[in-house]
Amino acid sequence: MTGPFEAATGDGPVPPGAGRDAAVRTAFEGLLHIRRVMDGPGASGPARWERLQPVRAIALSLEAAGIEASAVDAEGRRCATGYRVSTTDRASVARVEWLGPPGSGAEYTANESLQRCAGVLRRLGWLALEYRGPRRHHYLEVEPAG
Repeated sequence: MTGPFEAATGDGPVPPGAGRDAAVRTAFEGLLHIRRVMDGPGASGPARWERLQPVRAIALSLEAAGIEASAVDAEGRRCATGYRVSTTDRASVARVEWLGPPGSGAEYTANESLQRCAGVLRRLGWLALEYRGPRRHHYLEVEPAG
């Protein structure tokens, strides 16, 4: 791997395979270490770093849990089905969607897949609420619990 590690948010290219699992594991262990150092050994919720960068923290948490990220090709077309984490108009809140290329059927698996994402995030101290937008598009709004 070259360059700094970036968690897959679902808006970039398909993450490279070689060494990716180890890099994700190391980054996630680092995130948990930040929690222990900043909030003490019993820390159960997002640390200040996570609250300041929820998109990165949430994407890392989902990737570390083995949930696949969506991706886009060089022309910006969606080329893989999975989660997409993006910003909202509130600083400590992120949006998680389940997206895929046209014809992938992502919209049919979105509810179940988002529930899986929500379960991972809730165990890590995030509040994940499901909403339905236009055309019954399901998504999560995720923020630090408490």
